[in-house]
Parts: sequence; structure tokens; C-alpha cells
Amino acid sequence: MHHRAGFTLSRLIQSPPSDPDPSLLFLGGGGLFLHPDQTVSPTFLSLLPAKSKTRSGSGRCFSKTVRFGGGRGGGAFLCVSLSDGNEGYVRESGEVLGQNGNKNSTAEEQAAEEVVFEKERSEIVEKGSGAMNTTKHLWSGAVAAMVSRTFVAPLERLKLEYIIRGEQKNLVELIKTIADSQGLKGFWKGNFVNILRTAPFKAINFYAYDTYRNHLVKLSGNEESTNFERFLAGAAAGITATLLCLPMDTIRTKMVAPGGEALGGVIGAFRHMIQTEGFFSLYKGLLPSIVSMAPSGAVFYGVYDILKSAYLHSPEGRERLRHMKQEGDKLNALEQMELGTIRTLLYGAIAGCCSEAATYPFEVVRRHLQMQVPATRLSAVATCAKIVEQGGVPALYAGLIPSLLQVLPSAAISYFVYEFMKILLKVESS
Repeated sequence: MHHRAGFTLSRLIQSPPSDPDPSLLFLGGGGLFLHPDQTVSPTFLSLLPAKSKTRSGSGRCFSKTVRFGGGRGGGAFLCVSLSDGNEGYVRESGEVLGQNGNKNSTAEEQAAEEVVFEKERSEIVEKGSGAMNTTKHLWSGAVAAMVSRTFVAPLERLKLEYIIRGEQKNLVELIKTIADSQGLKGFWKGNFVNILRTAPFKAINFYAYDTYRNHLVKLSGNEESTNFERFLAGAAAGITATLLCLPMDTIRTKMVAPGGEALGGVIGAFRHMIQTEGFFSLYKGLLPSIVSMAPSGAVFYGVYDILKSAYLHSPEGRERLRHMKQEGDKLNALEQMELGTIRTLLYGAIAGCCSEAATYPFEVVRRHLQMQVPATRLSAVATCAKIVEQGGVPALYAGLIPSLLQVLPSAAISYFVYEFMKILLKVESS
């Protein structure tokens, strides 16, 4: 009998429904209700595939899941679930039947089934929307970096000339020299590589800061970030972005250094460094990079958020938020910015200048470390001592003026474009 029952049920599940033996089971709503007088052999369970897939004529793929459950009146209920692979969620067919085939499912059971169904669907939607939101968040930071770096590329080039080549000319003379020798495009030399470096760096940096800050707020249970949480999240974001993006920065520094023109672009510089110095040469200056980016990120994001929070808690800021809430979708993207255009640019510039001034000596040491060859490589401390010995303490601030001139508009534009893109792409706050 066990063999016969297993064989019959296996055929029923693996083939289209047919008229079963009424003494064995009942059919109802997509399920099979076993008669309480009948038993199912354990070997029957091994015959049933846990999941099987079939493709309908329309080309849509379904999966079938087989489950056993206890039924009312001593029977057993065999449930078959069909899942549409295109929709991503499953709804079970079948209802619990009594011995006489009558529906015993109550309104409460139906309501519970609907709740479970909606919960499963909402979890899937939330996962999909979460991934999409992360992508849009990263793109907001990347576009901000592209726009800001292209705008200030000439100033970035002047800063590198002072740091790497040790130029002693004043700013005006250096501008004339570059223009005469390389033309206007010389001021954007290495900008493409710079974008390749800064776009992912800023994308990761902005996203990591918002993520770390939100997690710290949840852990502390506060309604708003404290200053300590802002600085800690900024430092962690700076370290995260540095670890992921330092190799591209090293390659760019190598390209703009004397003799870099002969390396043949990004691929050539990458191949040259791997062949001559090994893979880990791409992480030259990692320690001073981390040491500089931790306080840099802390100051940059911390100062901006402190200024932003102070304004939004002021009477003027609260009034602006109230107006934005009333108007809703009637406002364009610029009008939806919490700080407005001018304050976003101003606060971004202030945050950038504070960050650059506080950590600039680390930047100088890092650039010198990246330029060293294995035969004469020094530690970060020894490199710093050598710089001071050759040029005094002011040598640690070589190129600070053009650097501040570059950072001021760069930070302002970066934060402005970032906030604007988040509104434009409808990035949801965590």
C-alpha cells in the first residue's frame, strides 16, 4: 500500500491533475488532502522533488514547491506552490480542507495569509529599491567629483608643480611657463586620470559618510547626529575611500612627475610600476594617506554638517523647511535644497578650506613618498624630516595658496552638485 500511495501521489504532482482515487485523497484549490485512514511511506517523500520548474507556453517560468502540513480532522494537507520567476514572489495555492472537502479557513486565516503575502512582496521591493537607492547615491557623489575636478583642474596642476617639481617661480610666472610650453590644454594635463581617481573616491566617500553617520545615530538612539558622531563618520569615510582608491592616485602622480610622459598613459604607468616596483608600489604612502584622510574627512564632513544643522535649527531655517513641506512637488530641484544654492556653496567652501589647511602637511609627505624609488625609499617620518631639513617648516606647506584656491571652489561645487544630484535622482534618506 505504501508503494502504491507513493507512486500515485508522485504521478499526481509530476503531471497535470487527473481524477484521483477518492478513497485516497481529495483535490481542492491546488492542494492534495490525504485521507486520514491512509499513510504515506517515508520513501515517498524522497521521490518528490522539493522544487521543479516548468515553462509555460507564454515563455514565463514557474517553480513548484511541495510541502506537507497537518490538516483538520486528522488528515494531511499537501500544498503545491507556484512561483512566477518574473514577478519574484510566490503565493501558495490551496486551502485547508476538512474531511468532507469543505472550506474551514476562517477570515482570520485569510487575513493572516494576505499579511504574509504582502510582507514577502514588500521585503523584495525594499531590497530592490535599496540597491537602486545605493546606486543613485554613489552616482551623485561621482558626478559631483567629475564636475568639480574638471572645473578646478588648472589649479590642481599648479599645486602639483609646486609639490612634485619643487617650483620656485611665483604663481604668475608658473602659469606663463605652462601656457608657453604646453598650451591651454597643459592646465588639464592628467585631468582624465584625476577624474578616474576622484569620481569613485568621492562617490565612496559621500556614501560611506552618510551610511556611517546613520548607523551611529541608530546605535546611539538619538534623533540627530552629535558632533562626535559626525567627525567619527567623516574619518571612517575618508579611510574607506583611501583604501579603495589610492592606486589610481599613485598612478596619476607618477604620470605628472618628470619623465612621466614617456610611460604611455594610465596603462603604461600601471604596467611600469608593477614590473619595476611590484604590486604594492601602487599603495605607496598608504600610512600618511590614511593619517591625512581620517582628519580631513572628519573636518570636511563635520564642519559642513555642523553649519548645516545650525542653520536648519535657526528660525530662518525652520521657516524654510516649513515652506518646503507646504509647497512639496511644486518646487524645482534648486528650490528643494535645504540650505539653498548660496549657503550650500558657502558652507562647502568653508568645510573644504578647514579640511585642507588642517591636513596639508600630510598631503606633501604623501606625494613625496609616492615619488620615491625602492633604492632610496624612506619612511614617512624620515621623509618629513628630510623635507623640513631641505626647506624648513614652510616646505610642508609648499603650494598651500594654490591648493586653497583650488579647494575652495572644488569643495563648494562638489557639495552643491552632490546635494543637487541627490534631489534630482530622488535619493532617499536612510
